[in-house]
Amino acid sequence: MAEAYIVEAVRTAGGRRNGKLAGWHPADMAGEVLNAILDRSGLDPAVVEDVILGCVTQAGEQSFAFARNAVLASKLPQSVPAVTIDRQCGSSQQAVQFAAQAVMSGTQDIVIAAGAESMTRVPMFTNMSLHEKEGIGTGPVSPRIRERFGVKAFSQFQGAEMIARKYGFDRENLDRFALESHRRAAAAAKAGAFELEIVPLSVDGVPHRVDEGIRFDASLEGIASVKLLQEGGVISAANASQVCDGASAALVVSERALRQHNLTPIAHIVNMTVTAGDPVIMLEEPIPATRRALQRAGLSIDDIDLYEVNEAFAPVPLAWTQALGADPDRLNVNGGAIALGHPLGASGTKLMATLIHALRARGLRYGLQTMCEGGGIANVTILEAL
Repeated sequence: MAEAYIVEAVRTAGGRRNGKLAGWHPADMAGEVLNAILDRSGLDPAVVEDVILGCVTQAGEQSFAFARNAVLASKLPQSVPAVTIDRQCGSSQQAVQFAAQAVMSGTQDIVIAAGAESMTRVPMFTNMSLHEKEGIGTGPVSPRIRERFGVKAFSQFQGAEMIARKYGFDRENLDRFALESHRRAAAAAKAGAFELEIVPLSVDGVPHRVDEGIRFDASLEGIASVKLLQEGGVISAANASQVCDGASAALVVSERALRQHNLTPIAHIVNMTVTAGDPVIMLEEPIPATRRALQRAGLSIDDIDLYEVNEAFAPVPLAWTQALGADPDRLNVNGGAIALGHPLGASGTKLMATLIHALRARGLRYGLQTMCEGGGIANVTILEAL
């Protein structure tokens, strides 16, 4: 079977809601990571065959062929096509998998997978809430679906609470995990661990290079003081991912493209898996998805050197680690979305950039990343660093 390789993987430093990246139009932000892929690889822009871009809230500035607008905002020629995809939080991870499938099938040789989300300029759920406000339609969950699952709506917040109860995590467990995310992210930032992956964006003439969400002075007391999202629950804004603005991208190519364009790969894609399960608990699916991916790859969890499990809510990576018997010291070693932010559609290639560079910096081989996604879906990608 033909193979797929990653030549470059980059991301912006995250911006907090109404923070440093609030002035960036999301198409321009996406255009900057596309430019960085070209600049760092030395690739002729005209040979790119497609751009596949993940975005969750496709409304406002992220509507109307958003991926195409990202191309038009970049140095790519207008002859390069693009498509926007939505697999919720796994959108840009799925973009990588679609790009790899195109390469492995021989359909294309050079594809950029990317993601972008300005959660400041296009707030989460506005693609639904603005219709509801105007009295247009009844929302995405039809009466048939509500009857089938016995719910009025699907809620990621309720799903997180359900996972915490199922796996026996109390608030202190979650808050301690959140604190460790900030500590690891702060240590990584101070050590320059993100330097190779970050594309600096100019903010008032100053390059934005440090993830704005990291709390360098985080304390357990401070995290514990944040109000719970529901009375009697365990989830707070402090032990959940941060709202974030950002963009990310990865260059996916065939072996033929490596030779023809004198490119040097930084990773090889070993396995791509996507599964779906219970849409009510919703966020537990990374566990069976990981088991299937490992089985297909002929690997065990102990063979994986580093894991990136998206920190949508603290119970998600904690449950994943417990269920799979994974080593917590290999999990999100440079911090995760609780500290670094979760720019929805951009998080897949964001995590991939962090994972690949962390593997290479440590001289390690295998990395695995996974995302919980709306509707009870999960993507898993296994990579081999080169």
